[in-house]
Amino acid sequence: MAYLIEKPAEIAKDHFLLKIRPDSGSGTPAPGQFVNIRPYEGSSPLIRRPISVFNYSDGIIELIVRLAGEGTRMICSRKQGEIDILGPLGRPFSLPAGKRLLLAGGGVGNAPLYYLSLELKKNGNEITYIYGSRSAEYIFFEDKYAQAADNFILMTDDGSAGSRGFTTSGAAELAASAGFDAIYTCGPIPMMQGIASITTVPQIEVSMENYFACGIGMCSGCVVETANGLKRACVEGPVMDGKSILWQSL
Repeated sequence: MAYLIEKPAEIAKDHFLLKIRPDSGSGTPAPGQFVNIRPYEGSSPLIRRPISVFNYSDGIIELIVRLAGEGTRMICSRKQGEIDILGPLGRPFSLPAGKRLLLAGGGVGNAPLYYLSLELKKNGNEITYIYGSRSAEYIFFEDKYAQAADNFILMTDDGSAGSRGFTTSGAAELAASAGFDAIYTCGPIPMMQGIASITTVPQIEVSMENYFACGIGMCSGCVVETANGLKRACVEGPVMDGKSILWQSL
């Protein structure tokens, strides 16, 4: 069984960092994949919670969990010791080489984009990163994100840190002039919908962090309507072609 190597640490308001050593049979996670965590040893809550991979290094998976309800509160209050996880699961982001790329995150949706930025830098890509947050108190690891990008832009809805504004408008403004080859994004649905509508960038990958009940495609509770039919976000995502999603159906 996987092992939580230390008590979860609060890194921003309502956001906790978990460091987990997976069991020997687990594969190496790719950027954009997630793990499904059983919150408690008992039967309540029954449904696992899907958490995207924030980073992977030296055999340790790092996750960032935002408090959202009973299940995540149980996870964030756990002590060091064994923890029941499934994963890594899902379809990851693509990893091109030698491209000009824009990464745009909103809130806890920034979490999977950190590991992605590190791996894209290894491939010689030029990375511009927009980190969006509601306010300064919710920002985590700003310095790490800045170091993982060539150009780093911090935006908050209320202007309490960085520039005042929304990630969507910041991405659209940059994309109009910067000549990006692709955009990678994760965050609230309205934010990703706005970014997916940018016509000046040929490739837009979005991480559809739906509520995955099973995480392995059995329950079909996370279905997303696309131009190519219904897709299960947990197995045919969470990373999907943003231009193919029928956003109005969500």
